[in-house]
Amino acid sequence: MDHSNGPPPQQPQPVWLVAANVVAWRRCGVGGQELRPGTKCFKGGAKVYVADAYWGPGGDRITAVGRERHTGRWIVIDTATRHLHSFRPKLVHTPRVLERLRDARRARGFVSEDYAADVSATLEQYASRYRAEQAPYSPHPDRCLCHACLTGEAG
Repeated sequence: MDHSNGPPPQQPQPVWLVAANVVAWRRCGVGGQELRPGTKCFKGGAKVYVADAYWGPGGDRITAVGRERHTGRWIVIDTATRHLHSFRPKLVHTPRVLERLRDARRARGFVSEDYAADVSATLEQYASRYRAEQAPYSPHPDRCLCHACLTGEAG
């Protein structure tokens, strides 16, 4: 005898998103001489999913879904593109990510893998350019740990 109250809940359909990682260290402060790990909301190296990019002002902001640095809960926030790297297309099946996207009214993701790949490449270029513009005339501090120095992205 079946005691269930109806059919099992429907699993949300997977969507194409752009995955990225949060930079381990970022330059901030006057002349970019201060280093901070990750961002206020995400740990350095954390994997996040890009749900949307704001192309109007030049792709400098994106909507990201990821695990919050202090609680580990899934959150949806707008963040600066320059704080992310290694953009790549990803078919996302994770129910919590899809639920957060639905709650934020961004459940559709990107149309296809090809479009997500195009967005990934564009965001990678923007992020690199915005990191370079952070403090263009200030030297990096000694033994700098920012993403540009760690990856050889800086000059």
